[in-house]
Amino acid sequence: MNRTRLVALFAALLIAGPVLAAVPQPARSVSASFYSGRWYEIARIPNAGQRDCQAAESQFARPVGDGDASFVSDTGEFSVRQVCHRGTPNGATRVFATRGRILPGSRNARFELSFLGGIRKQEYWVLETSPDGGWALMATPGGNYIWLLSRKAVMPAAAKAAAIARIRALGYDQPLEFPAQAG
Repeated sequence: MNRTRLVALFAALLIAGPVLAAVPQPARSVSASFYSGRWYEIARIPNAGQRDCQAAESQFARPVGDGDASFVSDTGEFSVRQVCHRGTPNGATRVFATRGRILPGSRNARFELSFLGGIRKQEYWVLETSPDGGWALMATPGGNYIWLLSRKAVMPAAAKAAAIARIRALGYDQPLEFPAQAG
């Protein structure tokens, strides 16, 4: 590697270092119950994959064909069924089903989902959950996206305000969008 490229690489690492250091990390263990049942999207940083997506929800369950009563398999695997309605909460439905797995050594706070039959994988972090388990903050590791999820389609105003304040305290200052929910 010539000297110019080496200097450029070193400079890029110096610039990127502080940015990467600012990305919030999962701070606490997450209960395995996070990976069970229905979560409703209350707020998110806009993204191309969810453009015009309303009444978004994710249903976590035990992998198909695994007869155990718990939601997460012994290997940390689970299934996810995501539903999005185009335009309005009653609009055309788009359903996406995939598999995920809790990443070992993450105290249940990091997981990955497989897309396109496993060709593409995306890691997600559970940054925080409310003490009662009613809401959670889920983000991508790069700090580009965050979602506020709730066990109820409509969050109480005080809980929603507290969760949004926490998003801001974690350093996410991008505009949020609030998909409409049915109900």
